[in-house]
Amino acid sequence: MSAGTSQDVSHDPETLSREQLEAEVRLLRAQSASLAQMFEQAPSFIALLTGPEHRFVLTNAAYQRAIDHRAVLGRTVAQALPDAAAQGYVDLLDAVFRSGRPHRATAARFDVQAAPGGPVHERYLDFVYQPITDANGAVSGIFVEGHDVTERTLAEAALRENEARYRTLFESIEVGFCIVEMKFEGPRAVDYRIVEANPAFVRQTGADVAGQWVSAFAPNLERHWFDTYGRVALTGEPAHFEHYADVFGRWFDVRALRTGDPASHRVAIFFSDITDRRTMEARAEAGERELRLITDALPVLISFIGADHVYRFANRAYDEWFSVPAERIIGRDVRDLLGPEAYAARRPFMDRALAGEAVTFDLDWPHRDGRSRVAEIRYLPRRTTEGRVDGIHVFVQDVTARKQTEADLERQVAARTAERDQVWQASSDLLCVANFDGYFLSLNPAWPRTLGWSEAEMKARPFLDFVHPDDVAVTVEAARGLARGEAQLTFENRYRHKDGHAVWLSWNAVPRDGLIYASVRDVTAVKDQTEALRLTEEALRQSQKMEAVGQLTGGLAHDFNNLLAGISGSLELMQTRMSQGRIGDLDRYMTVAQGAAKRAAALTHRLLAFSRRQTLDPKPTDVDRLIRGMEELVRRTVGPAIHLEVVGLAGLWPALIDPGQLENALLNLCINARDAMPDGGRITIETANTWIDESGGRRHDMPAGQYLGVCVTDTGTGMAPDLVAKVFEPFFTTKPTGEGTGLGLSMVYGFARQSGGQVRIYSEVGQGTTVCLYLPRHYGEADADDVTRKLAEIRRAGQGETVLIVDDEPSVRMLVTEVLEDLGYTAIEAADSIAGLKVLQSDVRIDLLVTDVGLPGGMNGRQMADAGRERRPDLKVLFITGYAENAVLGNGHLRPGMQVLTKPFVLETLASRIRDLIADA
Repeated sequence: MSAGTSQDVSHDPETLSREQLEAEVRLLRAQSASLAQMFEQAPSFIALLTGPEHRFVLTNAAYQRAIDHRAVLGRTVAQALPDAAAQGYVDLLDAVFRSGRPHRATAARFDVQAAPGGPVHERYLDFVYQPITDANGAVSGIFVEGHDVTERTLAEAALRENEARYRTLFESIEVGFCIVEMKFEGPRAVDYRIVEANPAFVRQTGADVAGQWVSAFAPNLERHWFDTYGRVALTGEPAHFEHYADVFGRWFDVRALRTGDPASHRVAIFFSDITDRRTMEARAEAGERELRLITDALPVLISFIGADHVYRFANRAYDEWFSVPAERIIGRDVRDLLGPEAYAARRPFMDRALAGEAVTFDLDWPHRDGRSRVAEIRYLPRRTTEGRVDGIHVFVQDVTARKQTEADLERQVAARTAERDQVWQASSDLLCVANFDGYFLSLNPAWPRTLGWSEAEMKARPFLDFVHPDDVAVTVEAARGLARGEAQLTFENRYRHKDGHAVWLSWNAVPRDGLIYASVRDVTAVKDQTEALRLTEEALRQSQKMEAVGQLTGGLAHDFNNLLAGISGSLELMQTRMSQGRIGDLDRYMTVAQGAAKRAAALTHRLLAFSRRQTLDPKPTDVDRLIRGMEELVRRTVGPAIHLEVVGLAGLWPALIDPGQLENALLNLCINARDAMPDGGRITIETANTWIDESGGRRHDMPAGQYLGVCVTDTGTGMAPDLVAKVFEPFFTTKPTGEGTGLGLSMVYGFARQSGGQVRIYSEVGQGTTVCLYLPRHYGEADADDVTRKLAEIRRAGQGETVLIVDDEPSVRMLVTEVLEDLGYTAIEAADSIAGLKVLQSDVRIDLLVTDVGLPGGMNGRQMADAGRERRPDLKVLFITGYAENAVLGNGHLRPGMQVLTKPFVLETLASRIRDLIADA
């Protein structure tokens, strides 16, 4: 497929003798070895990667130099070159493999670090990643080629030409292929038809002509193509040639051979577009001329000396250094140019280079005017394809300024070293160097001053010998961290002073080059001061606790004295009036005594709520209905100067809570709100359904989930942030001494937490305060209103119904017995758990057990009830208690047929509970 000059390089295997075939095989092997040698000595770096993991299967010497001679064959790029992977080159390879498109880079930076922690060499590379496809067109590997252009010079133009040449070469890897059917007139080929053609044919010729005759789409095609393909079709002799095709305006490398039945006159043609290569060859000649211009412009001596010590090339710099034009250098003997003395100084280095070693050395080389000059001389051996050194490249540059700079730097380093030594000697910090075998290598004078051991004594023993026994384990762990490359900052341990006492040390240690470098400070005085401060703070906290307990007991004593005065005074007046026969005023005195008793009960409930040990009686509760029921009570409590607003929510979820305790909490909050508005204002009680997510749960210190929110908001004076932070603390109050115990909000907080919820407060000075209770949602219906019946309204006992009362307080047993007998029950009393259990284990009829939780006798009320149920599994139980650990009552989870009633209680409530429990049986 071309016009112009061509060479037939094929032979007919059928016409060759055995000797000729063997000679051909030897020739091919020699050519293959020569190609491998050429590949190995190629000036550009080349590598072949296979598979999606980019595994090395081939590299040349230039590539090994580019990567600092690391072993890479058989390994992936990520394994062999972690520095390249860290800089994104594996990502580029992945992209090329996935897309099938080549990637080219110019002057790409590559920081070469042959070993982790080793020196980094900054290089710049021009390279190409060329995908290699298999017969199916799938990418199977990547061909890597490029140049190290770190020492970028004016020779970049020639290097770019080389890059273009290789790029053209790799772009032509996909070979065009077609099968043609020849048409003859006699022995002369006059036309041929394209029977089949692959896509590369179309790309390289620009013609999609499968099935067409050449005379139709290229009527002016040169005669050469017809004659060559016709000869192959007729004789079967393969053809290999390069030719220019005028009709396409391209150069092609063509291989043709007969295929199929000879009578069909079909020829298989493989061809590659080599137009670029041909063009580049022409340009290379121009590039060599440009290279001469470039080297002549460099301020560096550049030459090539043959193995016979004769100059084959020299640039213009020789004119400046030797006062001899470059053209007069070429062909001269080195000894003749340099002179015997200079030649003798260089001869040993030249011999080493001719033996195959790259040599660099410095030499004094004065200027022609006598000024001193230091030259850096490099001899680089050049090898033939057979590996023989046929000469050396010579590069000489003036490094006088650089040497002067290095000398200045050495003086500066010496000065800095002296300064460091002075710091080492004078530092009050303990400075040291140690190895990972556990021994000190170097210690500054602060160590003997601090620990009393001499430097020799400390170096002679493992440093663990000096560590306090209690700190050996943490010291070993810190040493392991250093061995892993982890710095140990502000690590503390104790070392033994020579006189036996412990010295606290704070370490800042780092591993470097297989050693441990540490700066250590004696913090014994700081530790002593910290411990003294801790003891002082502990004493202060204890003093504050005692002050708080004193405040609490003062408030409680004041409140209980008032309540006891009301109770005892009413009882004395009742006794006096009864002795006088005046019974008309008894109801008034009874009311006063009962009111004082109820207030005392409320105060004890506050104490229990604060301690979160009150006995709750949780029930599914409609909170909106509860708030409406106590709205009038709240209005009377806060007074006419306060406007009360209740904002309910339609569809409000029920909550599983103790209704009475919620009423107490809301009343407490409303009273606090009233006290914050001495001149009047507004109180708003609002309910809402609330979802608390994970983030909100962490912010409010509560589990995520669904909650019922009850908020009380006032328009009062508000509180500063420092007061808000203390309001839930026990005993904290802003009221004058004697007017409050500081348990109001503590009770609210205890009730909310004990109910499985939370309470939060929001306040701003001058804007008011909002307190929100978050109570867990109950998945079910709320109970109907619990209306306490009058004692006289409660249905009386059935025939023979018997109740066992167990309580260590005689007055409680007497009261319960009186109520039971009034209702017609038979009452049996026991003063402790042992006596009660004996009755339960007897054959006496027992319809209900009424027991205190805290009992003498070795068992509590719950344990006694559980033991009694072993004999009486259907036994009904009513626990009455004024103080009970939740764990005793099962954390609020009572078995069926068990209920709890909190002391003190209304007798009607006791009677109603007894009747309901027995009736359920």
